Amino acid sequence: MARIITELQANPEAQRLLLRAFLTNEFLGMPARLDHIEKDVADFKTDGYLQGSDTETEVHRRIVPLVSQHMRLRRVRIIMRVLQQAAGDFDESLTQAVKDGRIGAEQQLRILITDLILRGERQRDRRPLWIAVQVAKRIDVEHIVRIRESADALAEVFAEDAVGMVAGYRVDAADRERAATAGVRCLDLA
Repeated sequence: MARIITELQANPEAQRLLLRAFLTNEFLGMPARLDHIEKDVADFKTDGYLQGSDTETEVHRRIVPLVSQHMRLRRVRIIMRVLQQAAGDFDESLTQAVKDGRIGAEQQLRILITDLILRGERQRDRRPLWIAVQVAKRIDVEHIVRIRESADALAEVFAEDAVGMVAGYRVDAADRERAATAGVRCLDLA
C-alpha cells in the first residue's frame, strides 16, 4: 500500500485518473463550485448583496416566462441548476461527450457550474434551443466569457443550437456591446 501511495504522489496524472475513476462528476466539480461560491461571498462583502440567494432565487422563479418572452420560445423548461444534480440523461450525455472526445473535462465542468441550463423550442420553426444562463446582480465581461463557453460546450454535447444569456440588474453599455459581439443575450431583471 505504501508503494502505491508513493507512486501516486510522484505521478499527478495518475492521481487525476484515479480520482476520475472513483468520484462522480458532482464531486469533481466541487472545487470550481466552491470558487463560484467564494466569488459570490466576495461580491457580497463589496456591494452588500449575495448573488447566490436573492438574485438567483428570484431568477429561478421567473426565468421560464422571461426567457420564453425575450427569445420568442415555447416549451421552455429548466434542465439544470447550479449545485443541484441534473437529470440522469443530461448528466449521462455530458459524460458520454467527454468519453467521445467531443468536449473536454474543462468544458464539462463549465456546463456543470453554469447557473441555469434551459431547453426550449423556437416559435417560428419549432427547432430545439439550449440556453445557458449566468445570473449576477451586475453583469461584467467575465460573466459574458463564461456563458459563451457554456453555450458552445452545450452545442457540442447535444449537436443542437445553443445560446448564452446573462441575466442581471446592471450591465453597462460597454459590457452590453461585448455581449452582443460574443453572441450572448442580455436579460435585464430590473
